[in-house]
Amino acid sequence: MIVINIADIHGNAAPLSEMGDILSSADLILLSGDITHFGGRKEASQIINQIRRYNSNILAVTGNCDTNEVDTFLEKENIHIHGRSIDIEDVTIFGAGGSLPCPKPTPNIYTEQEYAEILGSSIQGIEENSPKIMVSHNPPFNTLNDTLGAGGHVGSKVVREIIEKVEPLVCFTGHIHEAPGIDEIGITKIVNPGPLGTRSYAYLDITDKINTLEIRKI
Repeated sequence: MIVINIADIHGNAAPLSEMGDILSSADLILLSGDITHFGGRKEASQIINQIRRYNSNILAVTGNCDTNEVDTFLEKENIHIHGRSIDIEDVTIFGAGGSLPCPKPTPNIYTEQEYAEILGSSIQGIEENSPKIMVSHNPPFNTLNDTLGAGGHVGSKVVREIIEKVEPLVCFTGHIHEAPGIDEIGITKIVNPGPLGTRSYAYLDITDKINTLEIRKI
């Protein structure tokens, strides 16, 4: 299965128009949050509809800069994986949106305790031995992907605990714009492709193992 992951679109649909061949050749598009920049249903639908011009197979979580309207829209479109899991081609995909509280107020935040409940729901009943992909806007704690430019780690300890417990093959994340790259926790590859505005995305070829995993440029 070919998966394209896009993070931190922030309402900027322009790069998507250059990704037609990339998107149409994938089996699945995964969005790891901040689809809009403090936008609601209208802004989210514009982004999703732009992607659907090339590929209708989309799953997503929201980010801290998405309002509750975006969560509601994704749920109505049946593409939301916040607090739930879905099986596609024998791969289990689960996730959580939003983020931990930020220095400046944003509309979609959760505590670590809330993340424990959300992710607990998302992994309930999943097959232990199935290949898995996790999508979490908030990166796990103490990785390349949660490191601020000025130093220090701001990731979620609960997200990390879930990764260590469930051992997905890949965790797609975002949120920390200055921390793109691929890291690992145990067998799990942690991937932040960087904001779409930097013309970056992640490419994954997955079966019961990772065949190819790269951060690419448009």
